[in-house]
Amino acid sequence: MSTPAALAPDPASLRLRAFRAVSYDEGVVGDLSRLVAPPQGGHGPAQARFRRSHPHHVTRLLYTHDPQATARQLRGWLHRGVLRRDERPAVYVYQQQWGARILQRGLIGELSVPRRKSVREERLLLPHEDVSPQVVQQRAAHMSGLRAQLEPLLLAYSAAESTAGQVMNHVIRRPPAAVARVAGITHTLWACDDDQEIDLLTSGLSRNQALIADGHHRHAACLHLGRQPGSPWKNSLALLVDTNAYPLRLSAIHRVLPGLDPEKAASLAADVARVLSLPDGPRKPGPNELVLVGAGHAWSVTDPEPRALREALASRPREWGALPAAVSDHLLLDTAWAVPDLPGAVRYSHDAQQAVADVAAPGSGTALLLPATTEVRVRELARAGVLMPPKSTSFGPKPAVGLALRVLGPP
Repeated sequence: MSTPAALAPDPASLRLRAFRAVSYDEGVVGDLSRLVAPPQGGHGPAQARFRRSHPHHVTRLLYTHDPQATARQLRGWLHRGVLRRDERPAVYVYQQQWGARILQRGLIGELSVPRRKSVREERLLLPHEDVSPQVVQQRAAHMSGLRAQLEPLLLAYSAAESTAGQVMNHVIRRPPAAVARVAGITHTLWACDDDQEIDLLTSGLSRNQALIADGHHRHAACLHLGRQPGSPWKNSLALLVDTNAYPLRLSAIHRVLPGLDPEKAASLAADVARVLSLPDGPRKPGPNELVLVGAGHAWSVTDPEPRALREALASRPREWGALPAAVSDHLLLDTAWAVPDLPGAVRYSHDAQQAVADVAAPGSGTALLLPATTEVRVRELARAGVLMPPKSTSFGPKPAVGLALRVLGPP
């Protein structure tokens, strides 16, 4: 294959390295579609329980209260050949396809996580959402106890040239390493273990800055675990997507409050914002609107009262005043409704229709539907160093879990 020579990466640059992925052996377990899963948080408890009914389903590793015991299970799967480790380090071309439409194509590898020792390094990998310290600790405990990463970070970057895309087009002509179908999407993985091709695939990253589209808590967990010298968590499993070629989709994350009566919620919201009944029922929120739903009724929430909003966001960045998630979580949930910070008090839904269905019956609670923030706005805030509230955005499509795992060696 005739291709341009690779450029040497800058020391303070994004670096994606080849690694020996662990994956299911189809000769032992059969169809991968029965074993891999949507991303963590992309399915409800009932669906997770259904998938866990298979003795080797990846959700048995994802959902655990005892990471050390689950680590022994993972090693047992490796010992029995359920899982296998690739013989040679590789970078993996990963594609998601819906029918004839290519939704996304990118590279999976081991990313050197910038440690923020300098302004240059801090700007290499841009988070756009704030994180919950409690969730970071949970993710760190899971990763450390399991000694594995099951899900890659989803990172978006803009390639300045097409070399990587040309090499990917060459690689995908080969037989795939893995194919699975999850929720109507075909996920295909190709392993590239040729050193020259790997250099060509990854060299363009060194001149780029990447946005963390998904995986903020896992990234923060890596930063936490990677503080010790020689820590394996200075690297992270990552999927990098050139959004010039494959734009990501951006949608909102909605709030479901099982313990809040919708009529009471609408009445209290009217103290801090403009609330109008929607006689035709729930609908998609407009750009500067929240839609309150419950028991077959719906209300439009707009125009937050300026003083109440300032007080609710007094310790927050001024840019938050225009963010739907900040208005939702701090003006309404915290201030107007005094929703307790307890497990189960707030659930998050990526599907507006499902959120509405969850509160359709009287006494089932309230849903708050949010509009999507634009990708342009997300990038503007990230470059300015302003983190958005947790659960502000949902970039997709997200990768399936279980096709390529990063499993560390024995301690």
